[in-house]
Amino acid sequence: MRIRLYIPCILLLLHTAMAKAQHGINSVYSAYGIGDLETRDYSRNYGLGSSGIGRRSSGYLNELNPASYSALPMQNFMFDISLKAQQVNYSGANISQNAGDIDFARLAAGFKVKKWWGIGAGITPFSTIDYKILNNQFGTGTGNPVTATTTGSGGLNRAYISNGFQLNKHFSAGVSTAFLFGPLKTAQSLGSDSLSTQHNGYTFKPNFTAGAQYATRLTKDWQLGIGATYRFQTTMKIRNTLDIVNQDQTSYYSKPQDPSYFTLPAQYGAGISLSNGTITWVADYRHELWNGLNNKGLNYAYADGERYSTGIEYALTKNYYNRAYEGAIFQLGFSYNKSPLVIKGLRTDDIAGSLGVSLPNRGGQLRYYLGVEGGRRGGNAGGLVKETYVNAVFNFSLRDIWFMKRLAQ
Repeated sequence: MRIRLYIPCILLLLHTAMAKAQHGINSVYSAYGIGDLETRDYSRNYGLGSSGIGRRSSGYLNELNPASYSALPMQNFMFDISLKAQQVNYSGANISQNAGDIDFARLAAGFKVKKWWGIGAGITPFSTIDYKILNNQFGTGTGNPVTATTTGSGGLNRAYISNGFQLNKHFSAGVSTAFLFGPLKTAQSLGSDSLSTQHNGYTFKPNFTAGAQYATRLTKDWQLGIGATYRFQTTMKIRNTLDIVNQDQTSYYSKPQDPSYFTLPAQYGAGISLSNGTITWVADYRHELWNGLNNKGLNYAYADGERYSTGIEYALTKNYYNRAYEGAIFQLGFSYNKSPLVIKGLRTDDIAGSLGVSLPNRGGQLRYYLGVEGGRRGGNAGGLVKETYVNAVFNFSLRDIWFMKRLAQ
């Protein structure tokens, strides 16, 4: 099977890109809680404002709603891998700088077990911690300032197994079993001191998301899709360790600390799609229930968050050996994220527009996808930092026929 030849090549490409990747987005907004929470979907949904809760498609793996896996075609195996690139400009009081990064975004696979049952599995970032803060401190009895450096790194990953079930002609349901895990690291040093104090945390916790979809034909050509999801609240136990290390990361002191806790709130979402096979329109709404949770700290807190997104897709049809399949695909999307993070009483809202294009190879087994997003997050009021960014996702999708029984002549 050709897919056996493609997968090693794609994995080699991923390894090479990661080895050459830049690191250092340095976003101050990742210094709060468990880091900067991911709201984007690094699949074919990216160019649609990361919308797709209500969409049933047999052409790609849609983790925005686990019920969608019931629409995967029989005897097909799908494999996805994505990289993301970011370029950000930071502006604020006495601040003007740029940063860039290339990193892993998604690895996923899926197939149909039964006519009514589809499975998907994968791993993707869930939150990111990446910042560096400099400030002056004055030692007791001296008038000379010393530069204090605080850096943060790490974040959580989400590994998942999702199952989608076709209940009848119109309804499907699904559940995603995920595991949130990863390190949460903070390091502090003073001046030219070769020693630094590290606060190292680690967590591992399961999390569940349920989904449902309804699909029906409005006319001969147009199909309506409606979807809903619910992510359950999860309280994470973070195991903490205090370490003192030198520049070579040689440990001079290490002591376990009392564990801390962070509650990830419940989230519900709803989506709609309308398609005639060539033109597809999608729109999503997500709401996170942060109010009432005690996730807060000095000068920051969390409040209920909302995300609105929509997009339109135009797909060409291509014929290969008398078989029709999707050809080139073009997308346009928009998103507005009312972030749950509140700093000094101010929201760090995020607004963005996106474009996407997907091209197949000659046989349609391999698709190349490029999504580009431009927007801004935060503002300069209250001493906050405004981020103006351009993001891109590079996705490679493999699709091949498996489990085909050989028929006697």
